[in-house]
Amino acid sequence: MKVLSDLLNDFTGWLTIGIIVFMLIMMVYLFSMFISKATKGE
Repeated sequence: MKVLSDLLNDFTGWLTIGIIVFMLIMMVYLFSMFISKATKGE
């Protein structure tokens, strides 16, 4: 857990977490768009 705390203390760690969260949100957004398109198509 020491590595994790070191990451959180460092700005780069927060930046990495922010990028991961941003990518997850984008994936969910694109996935929801794809689902809505599929349902409207039928």
